[in-house]
Amino acid sequence: MEGMSERAYAAHAGLSRGAIQKAKAAGRLVLFADGSIDAEASDKKRAAMTDPSKQRGTAKEKLKPVPDAALSAVGDTLREQGMRAPVTGGNTTFLQAKTANEVLKTQERRLKLQKMKGELVDKARATALVFRLAREERDAWINWPARAAALMAAELSSALSEAGQETVVETSLMQKILETHVRAQLAEVGGPNIRFEIT
Repeated sequence: MEGMSERAYAAHAGLSRGAIQKAKAAGRLVLFADGSIDAEASDKKRAAMTDPSKQRGTAKEKLKPVPDAALSAVGDTLREQGMRAPVTGGNTTFLQAKTANEVLKTQERRLKLQKMKGELVDKARATALVFRLAREERDAWINWPARAAALMAAELSSALSEAGQETVVETSLMQKILETHVRAQLAEVGGPNIRFEIT
């Protein structure tokens, strides 16, 4: 026999003979012409074809680090959820990245469900709506002096007449003064500062 038997390779790999038979049937082992197992080549092939999180023994300790670029979004998501984010710089294992990815998928499903239930709104639509409402409110204030000036001038003239002063307040002057003060107030308040917080 050129290589190892199934039983010997199972002992070598730290797996059951049934697991070795499954790996053999799936083509994850390298065999010699006589059907025996080439241990060194099979170890490499199994390592390349097997999910590291599902390997037994010391395989989890030898997991390769995940690139930093692949972890940035995952780390942000974990921090938003109050969880400890993976450390970048070559210290993050495949298992940590896989766990973070599952958290991302769960969060995405939760957001889709909330959107379907009507609990979430589109940020762009909400921003456009708030701007439109703010613009309508501003326009209403800009047009207010033209509507109110005549009434205010008449009331002020009446009040002055009752006080013994025969002074007539001109509507155009009242409107001009009101417009000046309304525009100054609107300039001081400024436009809407829209910031949507993620909860």
